[in-house]
Amino acid sequence: MIRLVLVRHAKSDWGDPQLDDHDRPLNERGLRDAPAMAGRLAATGFRADAVLSSTALRAVTTADFFSGALGVPVEQQERLYGAPAALLLRAAAERDVNAVVVVAHDPGMSVLAERLSDGAITHMPTCAVATFEWDVDDWDVATSIDPDRWDQQTPR
Repeated sequence: MIRLVLVRHAKSDWGDPQLDDHDRPLNERGLRDAPAMAGRLAATGFRADAVLSSTALRAVTTADFFSGALGVPVEQQERLYGAPAALLLRAAAERDVNAVVVVAHDPGMSVLAERLSDGAITHMPTCAVATFEWDVDDWDVATSIDPDRWDQQTPR
């Protein structure tokens, strides 16, 4: 079984306008929500083989909470910062393990969740978690839905 968990980073702090977007930390709400959501995912019995994260501070901090709750180290990937939906899915598939958590940003996360849920999920708010499963052991099934065409559409 292939399992993909999408996690949009928790709420970030906009208090310092001089701070580069990549370096924005989580705010108080984000620091509260991220461990709570990580704990809720772990409580379901989900076992991850990999946790991938954008290199942005808010994503890495969020991923660290999921890493701790799931007992799997975070693998930071610079390409996930602002990545489109197709790249997010490709990064998970390239890891070639059965259960992957991807922590990244919008609009890519919402676009990917929308496409994988056939429109049932239209927006991933901060610290949202969406789980997708395929009853196969091959990522080719998950990626056969032609994700490259998604990035040509205007995300919400």
